[in-house]
Amino acid sequence: MITFIIRRVVVTIPVLIGIVFLVFALARIVPGDPCRAVLGERATDALCNDFIVRYGLDQPIPVQFVSYLQQLASGDLGVSIKHSRPVTTLLVERLPTTIELTLLAMLFATVIGVPLGLISAYRRNSPIDVGTMVFANLGVSIPVFVLGLMLVFLFAIILKDTPFSLPPSGRLSSGVSVVPLAEVWGLKDLEGLPRVLLDFVSGLYIFTGVITGQWAAAADAFRHLILPAVALGTIPLAIIARITRSSLLEVLGLDYVRTARAKGLGERAVVLRHATRNALLPIVTIIGLQLGLLLSGAVLTETVFNLAGVGRSLFEAISGRDYVVIQGFTLLIAMGYVLINLAVDISYGLLDPRVRPQ
Repeated sequence: MITFIIRRVVVTIPVLIGIVFLVFALARIVPGDPCRAVLGERATDALCNDFIVRYGLDQPIPVQFVSYLQQLASGDLGVSIKHSRPVTTLLVERLPTTIELTLLAMLFATVIGVPLGLISAYRRNSPIDVGTMVFANLGVSIPVFVLGLMLVFLFAIILKDTPFSLPPSGRLSSGVSVVPLAEVWGLKDLEGLPRVLLDFVSGLYIFTGVITGQWAAAADAFRHLILPAVALGTIPLAIIARITRSSLLEVLGLDYVRTARAKGLGERAVVLRHATRNALLPIVTIIGLQLGLLLSGAVLTETVFNLAGVGRSLFEAISGRDYVVIQGFTLLIAMGYVLINLAVDISYGLLDPRVRPQ
């Protein structure tokens, strides 16, 4: 198993190197002038010339790429052209929002989608199966921004002042705040990478509230993410349910399943212990792919629910031709996607011994 893991990690390294090159190249292909996008009507030829020199955009592309690699080697993602702030600071502020939203949406999609797929496959061609597939098709068909607005209208307007009312936007209610870990643990003077990591974890409001006993703030943060997570997780839920159904149906028709039934095993043991385990590879694959897609940033969801996450920030950077932010955010998202797929590959070896090298 260790050899299998090492091989998968080694194969991933060239992919990461290729990502670095592609991110740099694609950022330069984006049409438009970053100076005029940032300065707008105040842009003049003299200001733009100084702007280009200041950010090294007058250098040949190979020289810019070498400088970019040197920055990455030192852990520096650069300074935003539009905001004049380090990209690392922007990531620390906005990535936690996307991570919390993604994990909740994926949890919602998996916890509901997998059981629906299993029930649908076991009750094939029954009213339950038909109803589940109709629900799955609706989930895939409804755009995220339409579903998001519908949820806001239902839970924030129609059900307002009822126990089922939910916040329509933002991460915390007015007057509610989460005390950062540096203050809770008395580490205000901490600097460098440990402080950056601590501030990043503090941005995960639900997690920080739970581990520090700020239960009211954690509950408020969770309530604010329910509607965005449902809106974002509906499409993955439908896809996971359909893949689970088709994968389990294929396994239920195999000889060893009929043999298990012929030996007198109960249906629960046959379906859950034998069939479901062998149907997991496609399910795990689609969950990993959907998790990577959600982590890449849900622009529409973050816009509808007024969440300052990675997707919304990346859209603003592309619109403003902010090359540095585009590079930093895209690089991080792509690496996260690769690592998620690496974890999925490794899970194959744990779920199915036949995948491991003999």
